[in-house]
Amino acid sequence: MTALMSLDGLTKAYPGVVANDAVSFDIGQAEIHALLGENGAGKSTLVKMIYGLVNPDAGKMVLEGQSFSPEEPRAARAAGIAMVFQHFSLFDALSVAENVALGMEDAGPLKDLARRIEEVSTRYGLPLSPFATVGDLSAGERQRVEIIRCLLQDPKLLIMDEPTSVLTPQEVDILFETLRALRTDGRSILYISHKLEEIRALCDTATILRHGKVVGQCIPHRSTAREMAEMMVGASFKTPEAREAGDGAVLLTLDQLSLPPASQFGTPLRDVSLELRAGEIIGIGGVAGNGQDELLAALSGERVSQAGAVVLDGQPIGRLGPTARRAKGLLAAPEERLGHAAAPNMSLTENAALTGAAREGFESRGFLNWGKARGFAERVIEAFDVRTPGPASAARSLSGGNLQKFVIGREVLQRPRVLVVNQPTWGVDAAAAAAIRQALIDLATGGAGVIVISQDLDELMEISHRFGALNGGRLSALRPAAGLTLDEIGLMLGGAHDMEVAHV
Repeated sequence: MTALMSLDGLTKAYPGVVANDAVSFDIGQAEIHALLGENGAGKSTLVKMIYGLVNPDAGKMVLEGQSFSPEEPRAARAAGIAMVFQHFSLFDALSVAENVALGMEDAGPLKDLARRIEEVSTRYGLPLSPFATVGDLSAGERQRVEIIRCLLQDPKLLIMDEPTSVLTPQEVDILFETLRALRTDGRSILYISHKLEEIRALCDTATILRHGKVVGQCIPHRSTAREMAEMMVGASFKTPEAREAGDGAVLLTLDQLSLPPASQFGTPLRDVSLELRAGEIIGIGGVAGNGQDELLAALSGERVSQAGAVVLDGQPIGRLGPTARRAKGLLAAPEERLGHAAAPNMSLTENAALTGAAREGFESRGFLNWGKARGFAERVIEAFDVRTPGPASAARSLSGGNLQKFVIGREVLQRPRVLVVNQPTWGVDAAAAAAIRQALIDLATGGAGVIVISQDLDELMEISHRFGALNGGRLSALRPAAGLTLDEIGLMLGGAHDMEVAHV
């Protein structure tokens, strides 16, 4: 296969870590090429060099036979490189066309741009109105905006970073059809994902990074997901072992909990009710934007509801804030790890102190014992295999997956009575995801109650004892996870809240 782009010896080092160490491989013409690696393997740094966000210390790139060394993203885009980032960069209050225009060098009149958006969206099976307000769009439709903005620049290479992390199975199917159509049109795609079955279904070739180095290549459909995962980590790993839920005491009760949206684009919670028992994991699924963030805020105490009840160990806590709820044993880890779960510019020690000071006993009379805080951060780093130079490192210096491991570990090691987590393994490699899921299972086995909010249905079916779905801020009746079919789950996700259930 003719190479569209060749990478030769690309190297990039930061203080204390070599992010990329002489990375070399080719991306073929009209090829969907997967870039795999565990968290901290160097994937993000590599694509940043291709896109002009980072300059390499050594090595070279060749694009269509010509030397390629973009000083900034504008130069990369001009050369035919486009990128859809993991986190969307859209303005909710603006229309689709206005958002697309903001990301282009020369968008032209808005009327002409709207016509081009309609043409491209129709051609590639991504139906989208250019006049729709972005704040009213689903996560899948928002991703279409990002993709169309890239396609309007006629790219030769499209880089996609974790593109399916917020999509429903149906939206993933649509995305894959689009990517295959792009390949048919002669475009190449560099595809980053931790979802290895998706890699097997979609990609032609995979390059695996480990500790910043290329350790191998494979043809995904000829390899199993486990084989690729073990190439990524360099060792075998255990699949989480779920245990039967015991008939424990009721730890947490929600009774018709309602909450107005935090913004005009938010989702209100509507009469959410459930009982969580000791030793139980309740999985809550749903398409992004159906009340997941609002539910976590209502449980953590970040937002106090005036309607409905929250009861922990028989005591009403619905009027308490986050600090008081944490003191009583209700801990939470939100979806947005950088900026919500962790302060970006603070060290891991300082971030450990933010939520662990009272429960871990390194706060006394208004003063913090920083030695104890550092020791707690070190325990989290060791127990959850957080790849970092040490507890003095700033949160923003960690890869997304390593910061996720730190955030979840920080809460688990505080021995909560009830732990609520939103997207616990988002952006985390297979081995780390297995370790996090096992930690949640072990926490429940030890007598805690766990609520896992996730868009990863495989994850929820693997670890949950009971399952419910959020749709439009309403929670379906909880059903035993064992034996649920995809059709039944699809009905629940679609809002069939009145399904008969034998045990709740």
